[in-house]
Amino acid sequence: MNPAIIKTFEKRYHAHVVQSYYDSNAQLFAKLSAGGASQYDIIVPSNYYVPRLIHAGLLQPLNHRLIPNLANLKPRFKNPPFDPHNRYTAAYQWGTTGIVYNTARIQGSPDSWSMLFRQGALNGQPFAMDNEPQVMLGAACAFQGNGYRCRSQKKLKHAARLIAQTSQRPNFSGFVAGTPALKQLARGNVAAVVAYNGDYVFDKSHNPKAYADTRFVVPRKGAELWVDNMAIPAHAPHPRLANKFINFVLRARIGAKLSNYNSYATPNAKSQPLLEPALKQPPVTPTPAQMRRLHYTPALKGSKLRLVNQLWTEIKAR
Repeated sequence: MNPAIIKTFEKRYHAHVVQSYYDSNAQLFAKLSAGGASQYDIIVPSNYYVPRLIHAGLLQPLNHRLIPNLANLKPRFKNPPFDPHNRYTAAYQWGTTGIVYNTARIQGSPDSWSMLFRQGALNGQPFAMDNEPQVMLGAACAFQGNGYRCRSQKKLKHAARLIAQTSQRPNFSGFVAGTPALKQLARGNVAAVVAYNGDYVFDKSHNPKAYADTRFVVPRKGAELWVDNMAIPAHAPHPRLANKFINFVLRARIGAKLSNYNSYATPNAKSQPLLEPALKQPPVTPTPAQMRRLHYTPALKGSKLRLVNQLWTEIKAR
């Protein structure tokens, strides 16, 4: 987050903001389950993790009276399927998960998951896959023609077998989160990674030489559309101030300042006219054709969630 946003909030509300970071949604869930639900005032989980947090009793409803700027959200982000009526969450920023590759090391203009999953597609060039289970299982399902949002036990197992086989190739460098994976790409350690569009644009703008021969693609058979959301833990120490913080971030100028700083798309309709031109086009803002390929990662629970966790454990144990 832009440090200037934090400083402005602190001055206006006579508060002190302490920021903590986590490497994955699973780590966030673990922190909250271990007592974090009474230690943090604001958390920012991804869409498909929101139902898990609600089901586990780790979130409290938002006080909509204190968040009139919810009205600024674009229609897509109001009443989302993972949180009807925005009872627990407000959209923070959104983006896509795709493939970033080195155009000098990988020939042609590939825009498919086959770059990772088809044997020999990279001509031995090293590559990394993401470490989010559902994201990679969705990618494998899409490659196999079963759609990114596949849920059936049979299709998920089929996808898991493909990922397991892919991870045994000599040019596979590991399961790496999107942000550090881009650093590996910039250093030349790998030629292709699974990464987030905003991170790519941010890193490229700050280190253009390292990313000079790179490209971000949205795989044509389907990929992840995600939205990170602001939420308040069940036993937050300062819930009233937390609601005011959410309302503050949803102001038009603050939303634009946030996106202009970190290169992610804003869910705020009122912020849109204030964005830098580069944020209004790909790869930050997908084209209509790309949007048709993008899907929310399903929010799983019960036996299907246990199956995904089991499959991923087996993949990582190989």
